Amino acid sequence: MTIMSGMARMAMLAALLAAPFHAFADEGTQERALLDSLKLQTGTVPVPAAHATLALQPGYSFLSAGDAQKVLTDLWGNPPDKEVLGMIVPGETSSVLVDENTWAVIVTYSDDGHVKDDDASSIDYDDLLKDMKKGTAESSAERVKQGYPAIELVGWATPPHYDAATHKLYWARDLKFTKDGHSGRSLNYDIRVLGRHGYLQLSAVAPLTLLPKVEADMPKVLAMTEFDPGVRYTDFSPGTDKVAAYGIAALVAGGIAAKAGLFAKLGLLLLGLKKFLIIGVAAIGAAIKKFFNRKQA
Repeated sequence: MTIMSGMARMAMLAALLAAPFHAFADEGTQERALLDSLKLQTGTVPVPAAHATLALQPGYSFLSAGDAQKVLTDLWGNPPDKEVLGMIVPGETSSVLVDENTWAVIVTYSDDGHVKDDDASSIDYDDLLKDMKKGTAESSAERVKQGYPAIELVGWATPPHYDAATHKLYWARDLKFTKDGHSGRSLNYDIRVLGRHGYLQLSAVAPLTLLPKVEADMPKVLAMTEFDPGVRYTDFSPGTDKVAAYGIAALVAGGIAAKAGLFAKLGLLLLGLKKFLIIGVAAIGAAIKKFFNRKQA
């Protein structure tokens, strides 16, 4: 047997240790380059694809569709989603996107038609939650096959509430994600702003521990978001405008539209030799859509 010299052992150990650190350095460089490439917009920002305008207060900013999609896919590890129109963040520098103690709001829009709110006061949200849990469980197996974390809908973090005066709906889900023996809880705080031809979807993602902060900040986000004149809920023209094939209950369940881009940022998980890894997870709206359609049939 050949006995390795002390110098050779030291050289091998150095090589083994150096590889992960080089990998980390490369990842850090790529992350920094991505963050530096983002353009954060402030003030009054139009979102033409949604026929809406954001009147951002000081301390808030907006990422355009291209930048938001880069963050979701390249930084947070979500599957690509071209339906994303932008992202609202509580800060004016890109470093906020890698802060585990912050949130972000994903902006999308559905033009499925005018959503009637006649059913808003009669919805049994506890019963609806049971169906949503079942639908989420059914979708989880397929998610795992695709390499994404398993997902479980634990319950309401904030029960659904519809404001008939402003035609705005909000609620929060408590979600649990599991991958490779590691698990974490995440918050999906959802807002729907109803309009003449569809609805604006605002999905806040954050660690569950930030629920009090998100709840405190969401009224500001609501106040900053409005459809443009002529396409607001009260501008609906009966007999002329298209009416959606679903109501408030379907919006809470994930929407019949396949555009329910609900992203969730897990927060921080310890994984192998890496110090921390932020794991992004895929949208669950399409799976809930399929389940809801089956229930209607």
